[in-house]
This record gives sequence, C-alpha cells and structure tokens, in this order.
Amino acid sequence: MPAVFLEDRSLISVAGTEAEPFLQNLITTDLAALAAEEARPGALLTPQGKILFDFMVWRDGTDLVLETDAEQRDGLLKRLTMYRLRAAVDLKADEPDGVTVSWDAGAVEGRKDARFEKAGIALVRTPGNHGGDDAALYDDLRIAHGIAISGKDFALQDAFPHDILLDFNGGLSFRKGCYVGQEVVSRMQHRGTARRRVVTVIGDGALPATGTEITSGGKPMGTLGSVSGNHGLAIVRIDRAGEAIAAATPILAGEIAVSLSLPAWSGLSFPTPLSASSGVDEASA
Repeated sequence: MPAVFLEDRSLISVAGTEAEPFLQNLITTDLAALAAEEARPGALLTPQGKILFDFMVWRDGTDLVLETDAEQRDGLLKRLTMYRLRAAVDLKADEPDGVTVSWDAGAVEGRKDARFEKAGIALVRTPGNHGGDDAALYDDLRIAHGIAISGKDFALQDAFPHDILLDFNGGLSFRKGCYVGQEVVSRMQHRGTARRRVVTVIGDGALPATGTEITSGGKPMGTLGSVSGNHGLAIVRIDRAGEAIAAATPILAGEIAVSLSLPAWSGLSFPTPLSASSGVDEASA
C-alpha cells in the first residue's frame, strides 16, 4: 500500500449554520452531491471564469474542509472572508498541515478522491502525516491518469475548469445555481468551445523541463507540465493535436518527439479535421 505525505497541502475549515449555502454559491463543486466519504475537486473562479484557487473539498460532520496548496491557503482564506459578509460562517486555517494520500488495498481511513475514482484508482486523502513513501510515487500516479494540479501543470488565473477536466471529474456543476464565473463556463459548455485539455505525454526520450513548449510543424499547441522521466502532463489545444495526429505530423516537446493521449476515463477523443470543420466538438460531447 503506497502512502505519501504531501507536506505542501493545507486545510481551511468552513463551519457554521450557513457554511454549505455560503460555499455552494461561490465554488464550482455541487455540494448537494458531495457524499460524506468522498473528496471532490473544485475551484473558486474569477468573474471571467478562470481558476483563481483550486482545492479538494470534503465534509467533516456538519462542517466543510477545503484542502489546498499551502501557498494558496492565506489568499483563499482572505478571499472567502471577503465574500462572507454577514453570513453565519466561521472560516479558519485548520490543523494539521499536510495530507497523506494512500491507495490500493489496505489504504488508511480517509476521504475517497473522486478524481482518481473516475480513473479506477481507490485513493484516499487523510489530514496529517500517515505515510513515508517517496512523493514521486504520487506524481507518477497523477501523470499516468491525467490529473493536473496548479503550480505544476497550470498557472492560476490562466486556465478554465474545462482545461483541467473539472467537467468530467465531479468538480464542475452545470445544474446548480449561480456561482462566481458560472456564466462563462456554462457558455463554454453549451457552445462547445472548450479546446484546451489535459493530455498525457510520452517522449521518445527523457522529457525536457516543465514549461517547455509543445509544437507541431513549428506551431505551438501547449506547454509541458509535470514531468517524470519520459512521461508527463500537458494542457494542449486538442484541435491542433488532432490535426497533427491525422496528418502524421511529428509532435515535439522542445526537441523530443512525443505522443499525446487524452485520459481514458474522460471519454474524450481528439477532434479530426473533418469534425472540426463541420462544427462538431468532440471535446464537449
């Protein structure tokens, strides 16, 4: 049973009689669908629909807990406090810092990560330090299953929820009421204009550093994110990737030839030139 302590994660407790409606009106996750034993991804967006903060959210009795990157915690707490106004909500940084993730048989008690569950992996998240395996094991697992995180795979305020597949892993609702940025992401969904998606990248050799441009025929299509040996993640324009694949044009990360694939659990496929020209958006099918 691999178990990895992620020391760069922090927790925010959202308590009080109005905690759930308060968050429900702000974040992308539908809390009405959040089961007691699960952790779902979510985001607080800018009014323009881009990800301002990303996190996991779960229940702790009647309270809610946001697990976010340690560097985001204070900024997220300040932004939530700004939105609180007169709501009966208590916001505070929670203890302890750090979260342990464990997977496969015998995982320690915790909340099931809905992102990995979509990929067929039973991974749980537990506050505190309960493991000591190499953190690279967790990154390898994320990369293999197309699970992106801010800081490594995308910059905050530079990605839409669709870019990181929140529309497929339980982190983005189109059924609940309004929340910050909801109008923009709903329009993207209904008009089928989502063109950037997370892909897994496999290189013919060791991949270059995070941030390296991915190109085909000299044209950019995206940027390399997390890297482990010859495997990595990237957010790319899947219409351009589809054109390159259909034309058998080499795709490069820097100078390294690579192949791209969309996570199998998403059900997505690269648009073909024919489907793109006919107005069919396979990314939003």
